[in-house]
Amino acid sequence: MTDERPGFDLARLLAERGAERYELHTRHLNHQLPRMLRTIGFDKVYERAEGAYFWDAEGNDYLDMLAGFGVMGLGRHHPVVRRALHDVLDASLADLTRFDCQPLPGLLAERLLVHSPHLDRVFFGNSGTEAVETALKFARYATGKPRILYCTHAFHGLTTGSLSVNGEKGFKDGFAPLLPDTAIALGDLDALRRELKRGDVAGLIVEPIQGKGVHAAPPGFLREAQELLRRHKALLIVDEVQTGLGRTGDFYAYQHDEGVEPDLLCVAKALSGGYVPVGATLGRDWIFKRVYSSMDRVLVHSASFGSNAQAMAAGLAVLSVMEQEETVANARRTGDLLRDRLAALVGRYELLHEVRGRGLMIGIEFGRPSSLRLRSRWTMLQAARKGLFAQMVVVPLLRKHRILTQVSGDHLEVIKLIPPLVIGEPEVERFVTAFTAVMDDAHSGNGLMWDFGRTLVKQAAVNR
Repeated sequence: MTDERPGFDLARLLAERGAERYELHTRHLNHQLPRMLRTIGFDKVYERAEGAYFWDAEGNDYLDMLAGFGVMGLGRHHPVVRRALHDVLDASLADLTRFDCQPLPGLLAERLLVHSPHLDRVFFGNSGTEAVETALKFARYATGKPRILYCTHAFHGLTTGSLSVNGEKGFKDGFAPLLPDTAIALGDLDALRRELKRGDVAGLIVEPIQGKGVHAAPPGFLREAQELLRRHKALLIVDEVQTGLGRTGDFYAYQHDEGVEPDLLCVAKALSGGYVPVGATLGRDWIFKRVYSSMDRVLVHSASFGSNAQAMAAGLAVLSVMEQEETVANARRTGDLLRDRLAALVGRYELLHEVRGRGLMIGIEFGRPSSLRLRSRWTMLQAARKGLFAQMVVVPLLRKHRILTQVSGDHLEVIKLIPPLVIGEPEVERFVTAFTAVMDDAHSGNGLMWDFGRTLVKQAAVNR
């Protein structure tokens, strides 16, 4: 007798239940997310995506200047990455047997190491925070010291080890006890010297450009920090989870400072091609050999899904596309154009204080205006909650101009732009035109933008 039970039909499931997306999330997942999205008018329904754009059911396009927090470096659904994933699935590889050596992890490690020739080996995990966890463990074991230094306002992930080196108290509240690590200000070499003299520091972990606020390490800081760390037999750990793979106009952001050669390097996000989670920790040969010092320790650090064939194929395809399409050069060229166009507006708008960043990682900072009329409105927002004005800018960019952006961090008046690295002059023109219109509206002191500001003030009062 033939089994006539229907098989799994993803298209039918989405057609039947897709409209319940916000209700399902409210009921079964993080219930605050749909609440927040509805409050700020971000509860959109996107039907499809390609490159740097989304489309809704009515066929309206939305420009993505967020790239999934940097995951979509090549934009969405790049055809080369898609083909690689179809190919690896069709190959029916004997993947994750745990007791063989498949070729794809070695091939991807080889390609990655070309871009950091002073590093020798790679551990593949499944995310940026896991890449950081690996680096923390390896640094502690290799040096025999317990303490990691990190920078104030840093973000390295939210698992327990990564959270220990998170520079924002709000993320840590209620999750203690954490690892006994110590914060220093980004660029503070004197503080680094003081901590190293205690003799218990395994390493310093640092983002070359901090995601929160888009603040770059001062020129020369990484190089001088590296010298101090080596003098005290400690390691330089560079977190390039967001800044790596071309984001800043160099393959890695640390390469902007000549002579910097980190001992451990964390990458993730864009390496996935936007499809399969992957993280990688690159390191020096002696560190890996100290951690994996014998056959008894062969699995002392591992990941169940690490080095899986789909992730490795996606990573290899991403690196190939970056080389063939000169993605790094495009990020530098387009980023310079976008930053220059925005910087030219600083003198025109009193609420716009600074435009900074490198490549396609750009921070737009707002600040206290000089005119009395605008200053009173600004003060009202600041009294309710710092960061509300930046949110007031983000919302009309999406609602009126169909451009998705993000506030750079809690209680910050900074918008961060981290678009797909494939954008060009048309996207720059669209964003600058829209941003100018929003700034014109904000400086008029009237209209829907300030009405929404009052809504945010009321919402902030409710949440206190």
